[in-house]
Amino acid sequence: MFDHCLYFNTTALARQLERIWSEAFKPFDLTPPQAFTLRAVLSRPGMLHSELSDTLKIARATTTRAVDGLSARGLLERRPTKRDGREWEIHPTKAAIELRDALNAASGAVTTRLKAELGEGLFAGFVEQARSITSQLP
Repeated sequence: MFDHCLYFNTTALARQLERIWSEAFKPFDLTPPQAFTLRAVLSRPGMLHSELSDTLKIARATTTRAVDGLSARGLLERRPTKRDGREWEIHPTKAAIELRDALNAASGAVTTRLKAELGEGLFAGFVEQARSITSQLP
């Protein structure tokens, strides 16, 4: 019935991937969105909320809630910028930095598993197509 429906098929895939990534980040007591938010800030400490939103392809309000939750857990902190007192940089805490290698290893293990299950060519091709479609839609 929905064989040619982009929404249905990508949502079904997203649910499957959510389960896989949830299992990977369970040892850290993080959801996949929390883990990817944390990984983004760990890769670029000091980014602004708007930059984090752009990186994660999520709304600014969603970014604020994610940062609030990770801040409450002692993993991220906001610092005012030197340029504009209304802007805030997002920085990882020492506790977050201590998780960096393990988080990246967990993520790498999932990627390795998916590449093995799907084949490296299909995996890489799908990721590229998904990125292309994402950039073309409003």
